[in-house]
Amino acid sequence: QVQLVESGGGLVQPGETLRLSCAASGSIGSISSMGWYRQAPGKQRELVATLTNRGNTNYADSVKGRFTISRDNAKNTVYLQMNSLKPEDTAVYYCNTEAYWGGPSWGQGTQVTVSS
Repeated sequence: QVQLVESGGGLVQPGETLRLSCAASGSIGSISSMGWYRQAPGKQRELVATLTNRGNTNYADSVKGRFTISRDNAKNTVYLQMNSLKPEDTAVYYCNTEAYWGGPSWGQGTQVTVSS
C-alpha cells in the first residue's frame, strides 16, 4: 500500500498561484502513475492532472495552460503548480496514485479556496 500526505493548500485571490505537494511512502515501486483530483461542494470528484511513470501527462480541459503537474522521484513527491487561479478552482484537492499491484491510494485532501 502507498501512503500519501498532501500540503500546500490555502486561501488565495483570483489570479494568484499555489503549489500543492504530495509525498508518497510505502510501496513506492508499485506506483504506475500519480495525479491530482478535486471535489467541490455538491459536485463529484474530478480528475485535474495525472503523470505516468513514462512521463505522460493528462489534464482536465478546465486547467490546461494554467496547471502543471511534475514529480521529484528522489523525494517521491508529486507537485501541482496552479497559476491564474479562478474561483471555480475552489475545491478539496486529493492526491492519487495508481499501482501495478495493490490498487489506488488517496491522500487526505487539502483545501484550496480562491476568493476575493
